[in-house]
Formats: sequence, C-alpha cells, structure tokens
Amino acid sequence: MVGEELVRRFGLDKPRSRFQGLVWTCYVDGREVLILLPQTYMNRSGRSVIDAVGRHHIPVKHIVVVHDDVELSFGEVRLKEGGGLGGHNGLRSLEQSLHSREFFRVRVGVGRPDDPRIDLADYVLSRFSEPTDEVQRMVSKAADLVEEWLAKEAEITCPD
Repeated sequence: MVGEELVRRFGLDKPRSRFQGLVWTCYVDGREVLILLPQTYMNRSGRSVIDAVGRHHIPVKHIVVVHDDVELSFGEVRLKEGGGLGGHNGLRSLEQSLHSREFFRVRVGVGRPDDPRIDLADYVLSRFSEPTDEVQRMVSKAADLVEEWLAKEAEITCPD
C-alpha cells in the first residue's frame, strides 16, 4: 500500500513487469529512483530485489525497504538503518540475497492479533478488511518517511 501511495504521489503510470515484480522509474532531485513491488512470495522477495540491484548497480545503502512489523503497535511507523531481522521472513530473504542487513527500513506497525488463537503468519499475510482512516494515515506517514529518506539520501550522495 505504501508503494502504491508513492506511485500516486509521484504521478507515475503503468508499471513494467521486471525483476519478478512491478517496477516504476522516476526521478527525484535529478536522481533515478526505482519503486519495486516484488510479486514473489514474501519469503522470496530478496530474489526480486537482487535482480534489480544487479541490473542497476544499486549499493545496499541506497535501498529502503518498507515492511510490516508486529513489534510496533498498529499505526506506528519508524525509519531504521540496518539491524536485526525480527523473525521477518521477507527481511531474511533480503539479507540472504544482498549478503547484508545494512539497507534502510521503514517499519510499519501492524501490532499483534488481539486473539492469541490467530496464527501470526495468517495475520500478517492477510489484507486489511477495509482501508480505514487509521490505515490511510499509517500508509501516508510511511510514504512521508520514504520521501524524507530520499531527500536526505540525495543530500548525502549528491552534494552541491
């Protein structure tokens, strides 16, 4: 949902089907930016990312990954550089493919299910029943963090 929000904000059209995913290309402050939505299973998303990284020669430090995080309360959003995997199979796949954990992450809090009988894997893989105002605020906040990261990254790597 965050990727789709960024596509909307940047006014991008139809994606290309590449790297086992959907890809949009745009320019932010004169720098090429790829938005990649892997179409693999989440626990194989590293394959999609490594294909794009290899083709475009993207350093790991220039990657920001948006992912759900059950350890954050619902609606909480944080930016983090590197660190542990927190049991997240998508992050594990990225680490295995990139041979690094040093990519940036926008952690989107989905909390844990209220009912302990609900399987955690089923919980995180299910869609929201409907996009409530709270979900929209969370998606917007996560997209804001990605845009802030892009602006800061441009300042760091492209000094005047």
